[in-house]
Amino acid sequence: MEALHLFLLIFAGLAGSLAQEDLQQKVFVFPVESNSAAVVLTAPISQPLTGFTICLRHYSLLTREYGLFSYATRKLDNQLLVFKPKPNQYRLYLGAVYVTFILPEKKDSKPGWEHICMSWESATGLVALWLDGEPLPRMGLQKGYSISPEASIVLGQDQDSFGGGFVVSQSYVGEIKDVYMWNRVLNADEVGLVFSDYVLSDSLINWRALNYEIKGYIVLQPSQTPSPYGVQS
Repeated sequence: MEALHLFLLIFAGLAGSLAQEDLQQKVFVFPVESNSAAVVLTAPISQPLTGFTICLRHYSLLTREYGLFSYATRKLDNQLLVFKPKPNQYRLYLGAVYVTFILPEKKDSKPGWEHICMSWESATGLVALWLDGEPLPRMGLQKGYSISPEASIVLGQDQDSFGGGFVVSQSYVGEIKDVYMWNRVLNADEVGLVFSDYVLSDSLINWRALNYEIKGYIVLQPSQTPSPYGVQS
């Protein structure tokens, strides 16, 4: 009986570890508009956040607004939201207020993958956006604020309630990969490493060990575009 109990404990431990999956060279495909489909992420956040950096790559042909990364609490749906209101804009909501970055005009107007890193720190209130490894001028938002750790985190939707309240007209259609989050602001060298597919330590959300759940019509697929930087570790 003791041997059986030990086996069950070992099996449970293995099952738990399998929930963290290495998604290198994989992508989440969001094939259609939806008010139900989302990727739910789990992060070990136990203390209020006074700083963060979120990085991801995505490719969409949408020209309307959509949510990319939504962090909602029971008291506030737009506690933290990375949003794209227009093709040439990115917006960060923090505590229901926001700043909008207007992107410089691209030399090559063809659509393609965009890599973004967005960061904020409470001490200065500064928000930074890095697009394809290049920084935009920083802006200010919510100096002295802190972000509640009790969170529902989803990709591809804008939560209007805790874990739900999705709206079709703000849903993401396209592909997302290389999602990371830290509870600190990355420096320029670190952002460059992340852009080049290096994996930094101490992340809250790690694409190479992702704890996630797919809800609705979203498909995990091999990437059609191998990393130009090769396999990094």
